[in-house]
Amino acid sequence: MIGGRNVGIDLGTSSVLVFVSGKGIVLREPSVIARHVETKEVLAVGTEARRMVGRTPGSIVTVSPLVEGVINDFEVTEIMLRYFLRKSLGSTLVFKPTLLLCVPAAVTSVERRAVLQAGLAAGGKKVYLIEEPLAAALGAGIDITAPKGHMVVDIGGGTTDIAVLSLNGIVTGASTRVGGNAFDEAIIRHMRREYTLFIGESTAEEVKIAVGSAHPEANEETRYEVRGRDAITGLPRSVSVSSADIRVALREPLDLICHAIRQVLDRTPPELLGDIIDKGIVLTGGGALLKGITQLIRDATGLPVHVAEDPISCVARGTIAALENFNLYREHIESLTG
Repeated sequence: MIGGRNVGIDLGTSSVLVFVSGKGIVLREPSVIARHVETKEVLAVGTEARRMVGRTPGSIVTVSPLVEGVINDFEVTEIMLRYFLRKSLGSTLVFKPTLLLCVPAAVTSVERRAVLQAGLAAGGKKVYLIEEPLAAALGAGIDITAPKGHMVVDIGGGTTDIAVLSLNGIVTGASTRVGGNAFDEAIIRHMRREYTLFIGESTAEEVKIAVGSAHPEANEETRYEVRGRDAITGLPRSVSVSSADIRVALREPLDLICHAIRQVLDRTPPELLGDIIDKGIVLTGGGALLKGITQLIRDATGLPVHVAEDPISCVARGTIAALENFNLYREHIESLTG
């Protein structure tokens, strides 16, 4: 274990989770910041800023500084990280912590440097990186120390990271920039195309949670009233949609995820495939909570599929597991950090 105060951060497109050694998960808030357009003054961060999305006057803008798992706005990311660190560790960072930040499996060297710089600028003494599927496996309690294959699919807000792991490392993997946000966008497009109804991101997420499903076996067919603005008249209107209707809307992003999983399986050594047939695929991330997703991936791969306990927290828990057993993962983490 690295000495001093250790902090693991799941820096996600939709939310940020902070895990402090000895305390557990101390913060879970949306990756959103609200600021004044002209003065750039920060008005709210996290949960408070999320409540403002779609409800602000023209002088205030809400910004999500991460897009598809990578930093889109460095300055805003730094502000958000510093705020979350101070909220988690105390108002003044007298002793700078060691940070372990998560990045998508297919992140580029430029994107890695941006995350490292943001961590240092936000107050980290040392900053290390770890791939999300490796952290997810550790957080899900999977023993990857033995020469046996394990497959993890981490469905986050901006990306889905897929990996086959063995001997404390990733044997083969892929990252597709499709996740929970893509589900919301698909629902928005579907409502506009099929019902000429404009809805926002928050409404799309509500629809996804209420009646969204990936497979007809998931639940009984239910309906949900969606409120928005008529694309033709510009007036408020509501329509009733069914779970089968929303399943059609979600088909395209879900097909992309299944295709990526099959591609990783196709590149996996045969010796490890036998282990995966026995153990199945473990799902982590917020997208793992979509009803019917286990049945969908089972049908697409022919393999057993399980959802990890508390899938949203797996990556954050895995960061601390990696820090506490740093020598096991030192070579891997340091090669990624550069």
